[in-house]
Amino acid sequence: MSLKGSNILITGASMGIGEAIAHAVAVEGANLILFARSEDKLQAITQTLKTKYPASKVIYHPVDLQNYEAVETAVDASVKELDHINVLINNAGLALGAPSPFPSLQIRDIVTMNATNINGLMFTTYAVLNASMKPRKAGTILNVTSITGLEVPPFPGEAVYHCNKAAQEAFSNALRNELSETNIRVLVLRPGVVATNFHQQRVGYDEALYVGFMEGYRPLEAQDVARSAIFMLQQPLDVSIKALDVVPSAQRSINVFDRTWNDRNA
Repeated sequence: MSLKGSNILITGASMGIGEAIAHAVAVEGANLILFARSEDKLQAITQTLKTKYPASKVIYHPVDLQNYEAVETAVDASVKELDHINVLINNAGLALGAPSPFPSLQIRDIVTMNATNINGLMFTTYAVLNASMKPRKAGTILNVTSITGLEVPPFPGEAVYHCNKAAQEAFSNALRNELSETNIRVLVLRPGVVATNFHQQRVGYDEALYVGFMEGYRPLEAQDVARSAIFMLQQPLDVSIKALDVVPSAQRSINVFDRTWNDRNA
């Protein structure tokens, strides 16, 4: 299915995977609605996208996804400007506190993760469905989850994030059933290890922990995940890639890494 002329809303669009997906869909001729907390970063990426892809319309809204009223206002404004939303990409998310085990986490970090990864995804989906997709009975929702949602990570500090991602998987499965008798597809994209600010943030920007985690193999880059998203979105309407795992080839499972990969493939 061509994305040309589609109106695509991306959350967490100001950096990392979200920014890479924004560029990838702009290449295909889509119009973009960008959500993130940082207005400065949104302004910068919007200007870049408008310059590189003049055929695409790009609008943005700085919004805290933890606040439903703010989400609803931003979605309604986007629909008013672009008429409808064809695709919602729920990409925003964060992990905090690793490698501290659950009892050592700060309560504020637990609340922030739950509010962003679960409420934020549900709030945006709810607003988009009611403002645009349900009335038209058409659209695609792509939830960027994680392989962490299916397997328990082997290291501490992941209890809340693992729970959040498992909840996203469950929500996606139930929502797909509830949207029967519409042309609204619900898809799930599960990245493995990606070299982005996200992984730096989850270990508190501890350089040694970050480098050690990536030792011996090439992690995914944001563009690898973006290509996978494009593949899923471009399938014909009667085809759904319900779920797709995209991982570094060296990540054999969530807890087994082939750290001799670089030596063999230099």
